[in-house]
Amino acid sequence: MPAVIDKDVLIYKGSNFLRQRLLLSTLSGRAIKVEEIRSGHDDPGLREYEVNLIRLLDKVTNGTRVELGETGTSLYFQPGILIGGQVNHSCCTQRGIGYYLEVLLALGPFCKEPLNAVLQGVTHSDLDVSVDKVKSAALPVLLKFILVDDGLDLKVVRRGAPPLGGGEVVFKCPVRRHLRPLQWTKWGLVKRIRGVVYALRVSPTMANRVVEAAKGVMLNFLPDVYINTDQCRGPNAGKSPGFGVSLVAETNEKTFYCAEAKSVEPGKGETSLPEDIGKQCAQRLLDEVYRGGAVDSSFQWLVALWMALGQKDVSECVVGPLSDYTISFLQHLKEFFGVMFKLEVLRSEDEDEDETLSAQKVKMTCVGIGYVNISKRTL
Repeated sequence: MPAVIDKDVLIYKGSNFLRQRLLLSTLSGRAIKVEEIRSGHDDPGLREYEVNLIRLLDKVTNGTRVELGETGTSLYFQPGILIGGQVNHSCCTQRGIGYYLEVLLALGPFCKEPLNAVLQGVTHSDLDVSVDKVKSAALPVLLKFILVDDGLDLKVVRRGAPPLGGGEVVFKCPVRRHLRPLQWTKWGLVKRIRGVVYALRVSPTMANRVVEAAKGVMLNFLPDVYINTDQCRGPNAGKSPGFGVSLVAETNEKTFYCAEAKSVEPGKGETSLPEDIGKQCAQRLLDEVYRGGAVDSSFQWLVALWMALGQKDVSECVVGPLSDYTISFLQHLKEFFGVMFKLEVLRSEDEDEDETLSAQKVKMTCVGIGYVNISKRTL
C-alpha cells in the first residue's frame, strides 16, 4: 500500500505494476513517486521499455514533469493535461506494441483531440497481448461505453515479430465528454469462430499447417470456423522471422473471447512446429470460453476502469475468475480515485447443472465517479 505524502502525491516502492500507476496517475492528475526500483538487482533502475512508456505518455500530454534519480531507482511523475492528437512513437522491442496500445486505449476517450497514433515495433510478443487481440476483443468493449464508433479503428499496416520487430499499427480513437454506465450481465453462447494466421519471413506452408491444426480442434466444438492466412511479403513481413495465430470466438450477445499463440523467438528454444502452435491456440481459446463472462479475461481491468470513470450511476458487469492483474488494478483504482467495487461470486441458478461446464463468475458493481473530459465541449 502506498504512503500518501499529501492529497496529490502517492508513494510506491518497487517496479511492480508501474504501468498501472502511470496510467492512473495520468487520468487522475495525481503525482506519484516510485522508490527502490529494482534496487536489489544486478541491473537496478527502470528498464528501457518503461522509459519508452513514459516518453509516450509525455507525447499525449502537455506539461508532464518527470524526474529520475541518479541511479534510476527512483521516479517522480507529475502528469500533464491529456491532449492526444497525432502521435508517432517507436515502441521498445523488449515489449510488444500491445503493452503501449492498451494504455492509449484507456486514455483515448479523455484526450482533448481525437487520438491518431502510429506505433512501430513488435506486433506479436509473448509478454503482451497482440494487436490482433486488442482489435478483436478490446475495441468492442470500448464501443459498449461510447455507443458510436465515430472513427474508432485499429489498422495493422505491417506485422513484426521479435526480436527486431518492424511492425506498424495505426490507432484512432474519438473523444467523449463522459462514458455511459454499463449493464452487462449476459454473454450468450458462442456462435462462430474466426481467426488469422500470419507468416513472416517463413515458408507460406507454415500458415496452412497452423490453420489445419487449429481447425482440427475447433471443429469438434463448433461447425462455423473460418481462419484467414496473412502471408506477409517484403517490407510488410517485418525484420524477424516468425509465425502465429489469433482466434476469436463471438457469442450471440456480442461478447468476444480471443486467444493466440506464436512461434518461439529465434535462438530462444526449440523450433516451433506449426501443428503445435495451432493446437495450443485452439486449446487456449476453449479455456477462455470456459472462463466465460461478458469480457475476455485480458481486458477485465479495462472494463473496471471505464465503469469507475463512468457517469454517477450504477454499472455492473459479470466476468469470469478475476485475473491477478485485475485484482491489483482494482486496488489501484481505490487509491487513485477512491472507487470501491462490490464483488459478488455468482452461484448457478440450476443446482443440477454440471459445474465443470463453466468457471465461477464474478459480478463487479460500482458507482461511477462522473469523470468528465473538460476539453470536450457539449453540443
